[in-house]
Amino acid sequence: MSAAIREAILAGEFAPGQRLVEADLSARFGASRGSVRAALFDLANEGIVERVQNRGARVRAVTLDEAIEICEVRMAVEGLCAAKAAERITDEQIAELRALGAAMRAAVSEGQITRYSELNQTLHGRIRQISGQSTAAGVLERLRAQNVRHQFRLSLIPGRPHVSLAEHLAIIDEVCARAPEAAERAARRHLLSVIDALGSV
Repeated sequence: MSAAIREAILAGEFAPGQRLVEADLSARFGASRGSVRAALFDLANEGIVERVQNRGARVRAVTLDEAIEICEVRMAVEGLCAAKAAERITDEQIAELRALGAAMRAAVSEGQITRYSELNQTLHGRIRQISGQSTAAGVLERLRAQNVRHQFRLSLIPGRPHVSLAEHLAIIDEVCARAPEAAERAARRHLLSVIDALGSV
């Protein structure tokens, strides 16, 4: 239940500050009120939802300062995942990441920003999976859910997708080259760029 509500928040189906009514969620997801209540409690512990006295729950709105802090944590953890992925990647996975990179390039050249954003998330997810760092993956999933609004706003900055694309292709190149230190540096450079861009939004 928690995963379903989290994914809906990540997909932008619930806006920051929007009330999450237990009865509505129960009907939407075909779940009991008790399981919805437990899921909202879990998501509140993750910092994705906030519970308001006598008002129920709502999607937590993350401030710009918090968004930057989240990116700083991501920089360390995503760097670790990129390095581990470079150590573990198979030939088949290399082909998969290369294909993802080509699809991202095509999406940017065709101006398909939503498609590019989806591929971006897929790439990060695959690198986490390839790294085998399940604890890091869990941390990053929670951080991504907290920061979804700011990530979407970044994608709308003119020229940002082209900058982001080059950074992601660099990560792919280093992971596929099985170069852990270079892969970690590429991941950290990307998150530094995200922090700089957030400051200009």
